[in-house]
Order: sequence, then C-alpha cells, then structure tokens
Amino acid sequence: MDIRTSTVFIPGATSGIGLALALRLQAAGSTVVIGGRRTELLEELAAHHGFDTVALDITDPASVTAARDTVLERHPELDTIIAMAGVMAVEDVRDPDFLDGALRVVETNIVGPLRLVAAFIGHLQTRPQATVMTVSSGLAHTPLAVSPTYNGSKAFIHRFSETLRLQLASTSVEVVELVPPAVQTDIMPGQADEPSYLTLDDYADEVMELLGANPHAHEILVERVKFLRFAEVEGRYEAAVAAVNG
Repeated sequence: MDIRTSTVFIPGATSGIGLALALRLQAAGSTVVIGGRRTELLEELAAHHGFDTVALDITDPASVTAARDTVLERHPELDTIIAMAGVMAVEDVRDPDFLDGALRVVETNIVGPLRLVAAFIGHLQTRPQATVMTVSSGLAHTPLAVSPTYNGSKAFIHRFSETLRLQLASTSVEVVELVPPAVQTDIMPGQADEPSYLTLDDYADEVMELLGANPHAHEILVERVKFLRFAEVEGRYEAAVAAVNG
C-alpha cells in the first residue's frame, strides 16, 4: 500500500482509529472515501476535511452493495479498502441474553468484513496494485476475559487474513492486517480516558510510520501490541493472559 498515492475506502471511519488513519492518509497524499451509518456525522466530516463520504451499514447486505456501486462510480481508480468497522461488548456467557449481544458482534466484526471483501475483491483484482487491509486485535492472541466474542471475532479476522493472502498470492491484491493494542477510543465505555492505553494519535502516527517504511508488510504491529501478539510463540502466554486480566 502506497500511503502517498492510494485511493482508499474506509468503512467505519467516522471516529476512532478509522478517522485518525483517514486524516493521515489524506495528508500523506491519498484520496480517502469514508463510510458510516451516521449521515449527519459524514456530512460534518466532508465539510471539515473534504472527504468523499458514503452511507453504509455493514450489517445490511443491500447497503454494502449500494455503497460499493457508489464508491466505484465516483472512484473507479479505487485500489484499497480498510475494513475498519467493529464493535466490542462486555459479556458473560452465563447471562440469558448473552447470545443476542454475541451475534451482534459476529455480524459486525466477522460478517461485515466478509461482505466488504466479497463486494470489492472483483474490482480490486483489476487494479495494477491493490490492498485489502483487515483489522484484528492483540486480543486475538491474548484474550480479555470480559469480551469473549470480540476476542474470537478478531481471531477469525487474523486467520482469515492469512488465508486470504494465500488465495490472492497470484493476483495484484496484497492483504495487510492491522493489529491494534488497547488504544484510547470509544469502542468501550471509559476506554478513551484510560491512561494505561496507547493514545489514539500515538497509535495512528506509528501505524503511518510502519506503512511508509514497509508498504508491502503483512502485519502492522506497533511496539505496544507485540506483548500480546507474540505471547504464545515466545512461551509467556499464561503470564500475558494474567497481565491483561489483572
């Protein structure tokens, strides 16, 4: 992925990591299209930052198809999608309502990215160089006890990304997996103000440095996430799990 010249579509870029990367990619020279469900926020971001915007609900198949058609009509040169949208919830499997919340996480975090890939992969293969960026989490490798479905959904994204890369090896499409640690965002109540988490600006800046230094990277791993990402392979899994859940 060339951060200076790409045309990028980022669903889920109205806040958090998605918006932070959208702003930085635009500043680096890329053309950025953002998507989201809140049309009033999309309009505000378009007015303030000059983004092209597309209304999109990744839990709705018709919405994904319509967004794809709109993006490609306006930007036939599109060469990158970043499947940023995701949700996280505190869960207890013993709760009678556990399944309803778990299915919402699965629909957004697993089925949503699958819909996006299915919608855009045909077009991306027509480009001389293209990128699918998925978004997993350090919690795919070292779980947080209170968010079992989120952890599992991100583990799925990790393995799907690696397999997708194998399937697309003979094409022009590269697969890059973004693996965030705990970052100060609003994905969970109170997380944006948690002082032990990486600040959003620091995270986004480090991601851009890594993308710029290695545009063909398979994984984007900031230093903070390596404690989680490599806990098992480095033989310290139990200690890492204890630390994350302490």
